[in-house]
Formats: sequence, C-alpha cells, structure tokens
Amino acid sequence: MNRVQKVVVTALCAALILAVQQTTPAVSAETQPTDQKSAPSQQAADTGAQKQAETPKTSPDDPVAKVGKAVITRGEMARAETILLKQNQPKQPLTAEQTKQVEDYVVEQLIAAELLYQAGLKVEPKDLDKQVAEKLAQGRSRFATKEEYENALKTQDIDEKQLTDYTRKEIIVNNLIEKEIAPKAQVSDEEIKKFYDENRDRYFSKPEQVRASHILIGVDQKADDEAKKKAKEKAEALLKEVKEGKKDFAELAKANSSCPSSAQGGDLGFFGKGQMVAPFEQAAFALKPGEVSGVVETQFGYHIVKLTDKKPAENVSLEEAKPKIAEFLKNQKVQTLVTDYINELRSKNQVEKLLK
Repeated sequence: MNRVQKVVVTALCAALILAVQQTTPAVSAETQPTDQKSAPSQQAADTGAQKQAETPKTSPDDPVAKVGKAVITRGEMARAETILLKQNQPKQPLTAEQTKQVEDYVVEQLIAAELLYQAGLKVEPKDLDKQVAEKLAQGRSRFATKEEYENALKTQDIDEKQLTDYTRKEIIVNNLIEKEIAPKAQVSDEEIKKFYDENRDRYFSKPEQVRASHILIGVDQKADDEAKKKAKEKAEALLKEVKEGKKDFAELAKANSSCPSSAQGGDLGFFGKGQMVAPFEQAAFALKPGEVSGVVETQFGYHIVKLTDKKPAENVSLEEAKPKIAEFLKNQKVQTLVTDYINELRSKNQVEKLLK
C-alpha cells in the first residue's frame, strides 16, 4: 500500500486499520472523580438509582447504522471511538456534547468504510487470502511474545476473528482506491510549479544553520549572588582550559556540563535562528567553525559555546522539491475523489443512521 492509499484509508477506516495498537488510555482511572472519605446519603443513592432506571440499557450488538443489509453495531462504534481517542489523547475527559460529536463522527466514518468495502467487493483482489495472512503475520511480528500480542488484542477488546475480518476489509478498500480512484488523481507539471511558486518561502527555503557544542554550568535564576559568582568562576576556569588546549572540549563537556547534551560531548546538532535563547544564539552565529566563545550568560546559567559547522541559507530547487510536491498534491486529489465517491455511493445505497 503506497502513501496515497494509506493516508486516505487511515482517515476513513481507522477502526479497520488500527485494531491492534499498543497505546495508552486517553482517560486514566486517576482522572475519574472519586470520594472514598464519606458514604453517599440515602437521598443521593435513591436519586442515582432513579437515574439508572431512567437510562436506557444498551448492548454492543445494538445497531447504530445500516448500509444496505450490513449492520454497524454499537460495539464497533465504541471500539473505533476508543482507538480515535487513544490516537488523539484528549487532556481531560470529554463532555457529554463532545462525546456525542465523537460518536457521530465515528459512525459517519464507519458508514463510509462500509460503503467502500461493499464497492470494493466488486474488484476484490485474487490473492486476498494470501494478503490477509501476510498482513496478520506482520502485525504479530511487532510483538516480542504471543502473550504480548494477545494482551494487545484484549486491550482493544477484539479477538482474532474480528481482526482478520478488519484486515480483509482494509485490504479490499485499499485495493479499490488503488485501482479505481488513485489513477484518476493526475498532477500536472503546471500544478507542481504553481504550488512551488506560491509556497517557495514557506516550504522551500533553508535558513542558515549552525552546529554547536557547549559546556553549561547551570545555576538557578533565583540563586543568590554568591552561587552565581561561583558558577561563573567555574565557567571561566573551564574556558581557560579550553583556550589553553589542555583537554578536549568534548571531554570537558562530559565531565562538567549540566546539560543533557553532555553525554554527546556537548553537541547540540544543527539549529537555526529562533531555536535557542537569544544570548546563546547570538554567540553561536557570531562564531566561525572551530572558534570558541567567551562565557555566555543565559537564564540557564553560564555557557561556553564552540561552533563546529555552519550551513548557509539556500533554496530547495523546483526539481529537488518536485517528487514531494507531486505526492502531496496527489494525496489531496485522492482524498477529494474518495469523498466524492463515497457521496455517490451513499446516494445509490440505502443508508440508515440509527444512533440516538
């Protein structure tokens, strides 16, 4: 499956593609409001019982939508909703209104996926069983043990039969898009050039970058003058060692720097303007490769900066950018074509949304 198909199908069929993933719950038990210090009053208990009696009972087998004779169940909706929330990981529990919006969205995606699946059955690949087996084997290979794999299935509330069914549907939908839709998404050279010209500054220019290493003698901004003085004196003593060439800069960084980069000998890699605090940035960009700064003070403490490399600003040529632009524009066209295709399928098939 190429990237075009993956992008589209991931958007439309998350419940089918992402059935087995090792992800963390969006809402943990700790976020649920609890109060074990006092027992609820009888009145509260009676009110809760009344509300529970008023709440309609639901079952995972309850239909939430129908596409022709195919039924989409509440269980399928819940599973897809769980996967979606784990992907996005909301910072706090959803409100009732937000939950309803998520459910509506998920049901719409499941309807779209079912429409595509039913259409895909008409162009089903001949080696479907082989593809399904290979895809399942790839999924299992991501887990170190059979126990980990089975635990992942349990986490997603899915069994092997359901996973096999989802995988089969995924392959059928991918095949449909690849054969019937993607070939219609043609991108011309004129479109590529237009996109390049309109986005040259935004996407296709590389600003000047430098690569630097540093030794940081960290000190808290709220520290007293004496602590700051000692930190600065230590930085100055290390700078003297660097200037005299008594020890390698990387060795001094490993032994003295309080920055995590000390493990790499102080190497910070390449960075552009705006990525570091101003005093550090000004010092780094003012140096030539191989040069070492004086002691530079920032809110983190006192730095000794060594410039190791510099890349001048440059523009990415149209020829260099062309393959990625073509892929991006094709993705956009395929998504639009898939949406139009789903709308066409929906107009020709009986679709009933039953979610309350």
